[in-house]
Parts: sequence; C-alpha cells; structure tokens
Amino acid sequence: MAKTFGNDPRRNNADKDPQFRINDQIRIPEVRLVGDNLEEISQAAGQPVEPGIYPTRRVREWAQMLEMDLVEISPNAKPPVVRIIDFRKFLYDKKKKEKEIKAKAAKTVVKEIRFGPNTDDHDFEFKVRHAKKFLEEGSKVKAYVHFRGRTIVFKERGELLLLKFIKELEELGAAEALPKLEGRRMIVVLSPRKVAGKKA
Repeated sequence: MAKTFGNDPRRNNADKDPQFRINDQIRIPEVRLVGDNLEEISQAAGQPVEPGIYPTRRVREWAQMLEMDLVEISPNAKPPVVRIIDFRKFLYDKKKKEKEIKAKAAKTVVKEIRFGPNTDDHDFEFKVRHAKKFLEEGSKVKAYVHFRGRTIVFKERGELLLLKFIKELEELGAAEALPKLEGRRMIVVLSPRKVAGKKA
C-alpha cells in the first residue's frame, strides 16, 4: 500500500527546514508546479503534466502517488512555486552543496612576501619569482613593505616598489586594491587570474 506522505504529520515534521513549507503546510489554493521530473509525474497522474498553475490539492495527490513531497521553493511568487521531490534528499543535496562551497572558500591560501624600503634589484627579482609560483598554484599573494624606525619617511619608495611588483605580475595576478599604508606596513593583495585555455 502506498504511503500517504502528504497526510502524515510525522512526514511534515521530519527534517524540517524553516526555509521551506512542505505537503499539508502549503495551504494556498493554487501553486505553480515546476521541475525536471514532470514526465514521471505525468505517468503517475495518468495525464500530461507540464509546468504551470494547478490546484494545490491535485498536486499534493500527485506527490502522494509518487511517495514524494510537495515542496514550496519560492513562497513569494504569485502563486508560490513548488516541486514534487524527495524532501530529505533535497535537504541532503542542499547541505552538501553548501558544504562544498564553504570547503572551496576555505582552500584559498594567502602567501606573504615581505620587502624592505631599500630592497635591491636582485632580492626584488627573487621575490617576484616566488610570487609567480604562488599565483600559478592558485594562491593569493599579500606583499608588503615593512618600515622600521625612521624608514617610514621612505613610504613613497615603498609604494613605487609595490606598484612595480604589481606590474611584473600583471599577467598572473590582479591587485585587489592599490597599495595602502597600515601602521608601519604598506600592503597590496594580488589574486590569481584565470588564464584562458589553461587546464588544471
């Protein structure tokens, strides 16, 4: 015997997410049905079902036939937009996607490169090579000139050095902002560019 999920209060309380109303929680008389499983719904309903507006009771019956849930995915639309899906699987996929986005964001690595206001050409080129490697690996580069004691009077020199650094790396990285002084450090952050045609 088919499970009548739409009329089962336990089903309505299971795996609740305050963002979504499901099954009997959807009390508006008409809804707009969408989804990529309309062919499957048509077979269960015994009639062609296309994206469109239907009485809520009828759409809920189709969900029960498929042992799935009627889920309101866009409550502010007129009428609200719904899909017939497995709500538990829907929540699982949603949480999994959110977790992947967080994990991807957490993978952003920031590498630091330090200069002095009197950095010579040889040391500068050495650090530029390191920065190129970091950007090619997909890391951000935070470069800064540290001013000790009276060297703070050379802040213009530090700014020119960082602008030169940005210029040397323009093919691989883009500066998020112009160099700025924070305390005794003048800082610039470069993000890696996506090189067209380059595959990981």
